[in-house]
Amino acid sequence: MRSMGRLGRAVACAALWLLNGAGMAATPEYPTKPIRLVVPFAPGGGTDLTARAIAQKLSDAFGKPVVVDNRAGAGGVIGADLVAKATADGYTLLMGTPGPMTINPNLRKNMPYDTLRDFAPITQTTVSPFVLVVHPSVPASTVKELIALAKQKPGTLNFGTAGNGSVAHLSAEQFKAMAGVQITHVPYKGSSQSLIDLLAGQVQLVFENLPVVLPHIRAGKIRALAVGTRTRSALLPEYPTVAEAGVPGYEASTAFGMLAPAKTPGEIVGRLNREVVRVLHSAEIKDRFGALGLETVGSTPEQYVAHLRDELERYAKIIRVAGIRPD
Repeated sequence: MRSMGRLGRAVACAALWLLNGAGMAATPEYPTKPIRLVVPFAPGGGTDLTARAIAQKLSDAFGKPVVVDNRAGAGGVIGADLVAKATADGYTLLMGTPGPMTINPNLRKNMPYDTLRDFAPITQTTVSPFVLVVHPSVPASTVKELIALAKQKPGTLNFGTAGNGSVAHLSAEQFKAMAGVQITHVPYKGSSQSLIDLLAGQVQLVFENLPVVLPHIRAGKIRALAVGTRTRSALLPEYPTVAEAGVPGYEASTAFGMLAPAKTPGEIVGRLNREVVRVLHSAEIKDRFGALGLETVGSTPEQYVAHLRDELERYAKIIRVAGIRPD
């Protein structure tokens, strides 16, 4: 009887092992169907172009389509919220930017999601420095000379931005606070309009994303003084950082990154991280993004979390000190 009992238990264990093994073998490898990459802005912008380039390479790597889905509205919040509330299975992803991830959470009340709680960061994809540029008529060739000029004539220098609460606005407000100067904000409805008035001399300076101003810097139509990143930009190595040029601790850039809904399985996040980083490190993508004024990053998920946390804290302080309110 005891032998039969032992035999029965052995048979049962063997059967369970076979069932588990069969179940594991039957588990399909991710991905098995198309992946949706949500861009929370309209087609044609920098976020969209970046996402489409990465999506094409991921489609090739996975053998499954990675489809860009533009869901614009509310400064990127609509698209981001869609992903935050999507099924956490790796088939709905977000191309995140400062607007919906770190600025609006500090500006708006009753946000429909929490950046650190409701997303699983995959990797920071790119960074582009904000550049301090002035009209050629401004008698300043360095950051220190600009600060001295602003202090001599407080409130007379105007800076244009893409709008109230934009990264450009926060970059300039950070500069004002850290340099101790008074310069006047002129908000526009988009960076292209502020740039037009800078070229015309209607405003004296802007802090703007490198891809927007790079052609005009190269053409000599505006004068760059410094870049906002912590280290010099590989795309403009001849220009110092704002920090080394006279405002220690200053930092202003635009970082894009890919995120999934919170609770996405770790193995799926890991697979996505490996593939996206591989794409970003390819010579083709580096060159392609470099021509757009973007530097590829390819961080770990943990590094991207740390970046988001740091940016949330930094923008909270800038918004509080400057007293910025949403329109």
